[in-house]
Amino acid sequence: MDKIKRNERMAALTKWLTESPNRIFTLSHFCEQFGSAKSTLSEDIDILRRTFETFGLGKLETVTGAAGGVRYRPSISPEDTVAFLSGLAGELSTPSRFLPGGFLYLGDILSMHDIVTKMGTIIAEQFYDAEPDFVLTMETKGIPVALMASHALGVPLVIARHSSKVYEGSAVHINYVSGTDKHIDTMSLSRRAVKPGQKALIVDDFVKAGGTAKGMCDLMTEFEVEVVGTAFVVATENPVKKCISGEKALLTMNVDADDPGTLSLRPSDWVMEMVDK
Repeated sequence: MDKIKRNERMAALTKWLTESPNRIFTLSHFCEQFGSAKSTLSEDIDILRRTFETFGLGKLETVTGAAGGVRYRPSISPEDTVAFLSGLAGELSTPSRFLPGGFLYLGDILSMHDIVTKMGTIIAEQFYDAEPDFVLTMETKGIPVALMASHALGVPLVIARHSSKVYEGSAVHINYVSGTDKHIDTMSLSRRAVKPGQKALIVDDFVKAGGTAKGMCDLMTEFEVEVVGTAFVVATENPVKKCISGEKALLTMNVDADDPGTLSLRPSDWVMEMVDK
């Protein structure tokens, strides 16, 4: 093999690292690919790390230990996060988006890959240290955001269903109480989907009273899986007391149910606090 130039190595490194977020690559792996010394690869990675930081392209982290190496973690600066969510809040604060039952129309927004990619990255950043083994969501509009969050975390996406499918094999079923209208609903998940002892991050598009999210937490209890966090695109300001606690929503919605003209959204408090740190 001809000697590989530094600019060629840098291009290949950037592609491999950014295509596999949160995956640890050993220096030995790259040395085998390029036929270069570890010292040379370390210099390349240092250059990439500074470049990523300068242009806000994410973070390259060195992981020490026997299984150590380097990993790429997508990230967005607090200032850019607030700017993005503030713009999104303005776009969503349109009275025509308010739906009967106190919900918000998000279908068009959650179909735009650039928007949901940023949403997923912002959510994933809050749970890198929690090291979830998978992201759990329901078979609803929250799937795109949950998928992008799982991609940034470098873990699988698991989807709970309202009813089991034959091709998924045996499943665990639970009944849960909807937090909005207090009716009984059913949730199921294939027994092969997760393993006892794993950790789950729950991601969904909308939370009002939190009944569905509580159902997913209860479902994970049945599998002996620890829930390390719950995250949403939008949370309603009322009711203040929900069926879950400690949730992180990107946006907070406030509206008088009898007057859609009062609809307003804003970045959630924890988002604004990131800028003040």
